[in-house]
Amino acid sequence: MIYVGIDPGLSGAVAAITGDELTIIDTPILKVGNKREMNTKAAAAILKSMRVTNGDESWSLANKQPAILCAIEKVHSMPKQGVASVWSFAKNFGQWLGILAALGIPHELVTPQAWKRIMMDGMPKEKDASIQRVHQLFPEADVTLKKHHGRADALLMAEYMRRISE
Repeated sequence: MIYVGIDPGLSGAVAAITGDELTIIDTPILKVGNKREMNTKAAAAILKSMRVTNGDESWSLANKQPAILCAIEKVHSMPKQGVASVWSFAKNFGQWLGILAALGIPHELVTPQAWKRIMMDGMPKEKDASIQRVHQLFPEADVTLKKHHGRADALLMAEYMRRISE
């Protein structure tokens, strides 16, 4: 079984847990003029490669269970957030959902409150606390810098999917 977590922001990431193996890939970015956008072709290739890692099909025919389960953070706008940034964030979120649907990858929209309730129990509420939690659970994961909270969140969502599915 492959458990995937997606932090859909431009500074987000995709993480997968397959047995004892971890994969963390930053959201692929294209520079378009003076703006940054998600590279949807590269994002689709990332998820497609994860889907076929566990065989050619994303479904196990023997037990009719998905061989891959994905959590994508259910995002929403925040007060005082600029219109352009909300639009960009919503666009990324929609692109990820489209890629998941096109590849036939089962997924759940998970609120930050839901996955953090399980994964961050007893931890501080600061954004960088997810990096600290990943260091505790996955010391080998590359989430060492302050800017890596997207990687940490994606990995914790993948672990969340593993915990609620077993």
